[in-house]
Amino acid sequence: MHHFDWSGIPAALPTLLSGLRITIEITVLAVIVGILWGTVLALFRLSNFKPLSVFANLYVTIFRSIPLVMVLLWFFLIVPQFLQSVLGLSPDIDIRLASALVAFSLFEAAYYSEIIRAGIQSVSRGQVSAALALGMSYGQSMWLVILPQAFRAMVPLLLTQGIVLFQDTSLVYVIGLADFFSTSANIGDRDGTTVEMILFAGACYFVVCTLASVLVKRLQQRYAR
Repeated sequence: MHHFDWSGIPAALPTLLSGLRITIEITVLAVIVGILWGTVLALFRLSNFKPLSVFANLYVTIFRSIPLVMVLLWFFLIVPQFLQSVLGLSPDIDIRLASALVAFSLFEAAYYSEIIRAGIQSVSRGQVSAALALGMSYGQSMWLVILPQAFRAMVPLLLTQGIVLFQDTSLVYVIGLADFFSTSANIGDRDGTTVEMILFAGACYFVVCTLASVLVKRLQQRYAR
């Protein structure tokens, strides 16, 4: 029978917090870039200009058809050469973190674009007609009338996707990046407390995701009024 030893957790907290910082950095940046690029992709998919709609459709289809872990590995192999040779960035930059940020941002954009596209389509077409009748251009009507209404309805779904992203960041272990989960596992291997550290990490993910889910439900109830 396994005898649990939790005594090493307090001493490991500074290192765990460092790993948590990496996890939060990836999550926050990927959510921001994912929503921004996802909005552009959603508008491309709804565009009457065929090349844009075809590009966006292919982009979304490709990224939603490939496992995230494979995307991480691909970008880990591609991004370093691109950053260093094309952009001339210093080799001292943490390539693993840069690769993870690019991979998650571009991958999540495909999912955010579908949420945003559905949100835009849920707004009555009469809103666009009314905006055009007031002298607005199509771009102005989309930016000032449609998108604000769409995002108001989409906030819970966007946050839910963010929770999924937070959980998925644990996959960065495949490229050797020391996020919260990887750090926990490494400390457990070092100290012989693998079971305890994995359970502790799982409990932390559970608490964060549960609190975030409660927030999402409250937002849904607020917007449903």
